[in-house]
Parts: sequence; structure tokens; C-alpha cells
Amino acid sequence: MGPYNRIDMAVGSRPLVPSRLAPGGIAHGSRRPATSTVGRYVALTKPRIIELLLITTVPTMVMAQAGWPSTWLVTVTLIGGTLAAGGANAINMYVDRDIDKLMQRTKDRPLVTGVIEPRNALVFAVALEAIAFVVLWAGANLLSAVLAFAATAFYVVVYTLWLKRTSRQNIVIGGAAGAMPVLVGWAAVQNDLGWTPVVLFGVMFFWTPPHFWALAIKYADDYRAANVPMLPAVVPFENAIRQMVGHTLAMVACTVILIPVADLGAIYSISAIVLGAIFVAAIFWLSSRPTPSASMRVFGYSITYVTVLFGAMTLDVLI
Repeated sequence: MGPYNRIDMAVGSRPLVPSRLAPGGIAHGSRRPATSTVGRYVALTKPRIIELLLITTVPTMVMAQAGWPSTWLVTVTLIGGTLAAGGANAINMYVDRDIDKLMQRTKDRPLVTGVIEPRNALVFAVALEAIAFVVLWAGANLLSAVLAFAATAFYVVVYTLWLKRTSRQNIVIGGAAGAMPVLVGWAAVQNDLGWTPVVLFGVMFFWTPPHFWALAIKYADDYRAANVPMLPAVVPFENAIRQMVGHTLAMVACTVILIPVADLGAIYSISAIVLGAIFVAAIFWLSSRPTPSASMRVFGYSITYVTVLFGAMTLDVLI
């Protein structure tokens, strides 16, 4: 019996339980339904995903400034980024409400349970995007506002409406939207782009597939039920692992390239190498333990990886 069959049996033999390891929206497990009207609308924005996006924004702004930027600018950028990401996530829920009802981990979302009308959710989402654009334009600059809007457009049109339901490479290409906050943060400070934010974009672009696929291994049955061709649900386990390794190695390469490009020192350099080595080792460890619990350990580490890596980047610049 191959690893792919073993993990199918492992996933199928136990109930799908919510994950509390991740910012809740990258499809990261069901959460307890909100009971207040405000709470239900907040749930549409997938606030725990936004936390992860903001973790990459502030360190990028610190790097762009070569020190701590204006606190006002940081605050405005975080508010604008939060609104833009929240609007994009709400549109995603509006579009995906038909498949969300088929998946165990998304069946309690507000548009599935009917506690919010689809039209109201769409109006709410569009309003958030409009406010986000104004906030970033007025408080930072036009470039940051345009980049945030572009991220939403890419996430909604390219990923949600097109690739998610048609291609096993959906998250590979669609993950570009999740890498955009580093560009927004840099642009908010510098009002331009350069090689440093491009390399940072690469780090997050290549990080997204192994992060997401680790989760998808656990919830493969969910994706099959909804007919969503997420890679681990439609290819042999060994194939998914190979692609996870490839993307992780590319991500680590980008983190190393960043050292000379951004003139970073020992704090970041040592952290990037050690954290990257652990990430690669974790995926090889998963390949020998094809179980839902092992995949969730890798998923949890992927979040720790980003948090610590960007934290080390901030310390390196400030110290």
C-alpha cells in the first residue's frame, strides 16, 4: 500500500476537525459561528488570514525605511491593507458559497448558514475595497493603493473565479495575491518598487503552495467532495510531496538571495538558513509519515516560519 493510499485512509477514518493553527481563511478549518451581526460580517473577512498578511507588511516597511517608519504611515497602511484583504476574502466567500456548503471545514460560514444575504455580503465587500483604496491613496500614496487593488482583482478573478475550480496549479498561480502585501508595504514607504520587494514577493510566492498543500493533505476529502482540484486531492501523495519540496527550495533560495540584495546581516542570515533547513526537513519528514496530524504539523510550522523569518528581518534592520 503506497503513501497516497495510506493518507486517504487516515483522512477518511477520522472526523475532520477544525484547525486552530492558522489565520482562519486560507481555508484553515471551521470556526465557531459568530452570533452577533457585527461578528458575522467580520467573519466574512477571514480575519485570521489577515493577521498573517500583516505580519509580512510591517517588516517590509521597516526594511524600506531602513529603520522604523512613521507610526502614522504604518497604521494607515495596516488599516488599508486590512480592509483590502477583508474585502477580497468576503468576495471569495460570496463566490464560493456553493462549494463551501459541501466542505466540512467551511459549512458554518455566514453565507452557507444563511445568516447573511449574498447581496449584502457583496455590497459589504465592495465597500471595504473602496474604502481601502481611499485610505491607502490619501494616507500613503497611489502606488500602494493600486497594488492593493491589484491583489484583490487577482485573487478574485484569477484564483477564485478561474483557477480554483479548474487547475491543480490553482494555489501556485493564485498565491501571487497573498504575496502582494510586501509590495504594498514597500510602496507605502518608498513610493516605488525595486529588487528587494521583488525578492520578498518571491519568498511569499513560493511559500504559499507548501503552506496550503500541507493543509490540503488533511482536507483532501473536502476538496474532492466539492470537486476542487487542489493538488493533494488529485495527484498521488508522492507527487504532491515532490512539488512541495521544489517550492520550498525555491523559497529558501529567495531568502538567501535577499541577504546581499537587501544588505542584511547575521541575525537574518542565520535565521533564514536555519528556518529554511527545518522547513525542507519537515516536508521530508511528512513524506515518511503521510497522516493528517503530520501534515498539520508542517502547516503549523509554515506559519511559524514566516513569523520568525520576518521578525528576524525586522530585528536585523533595527539593530
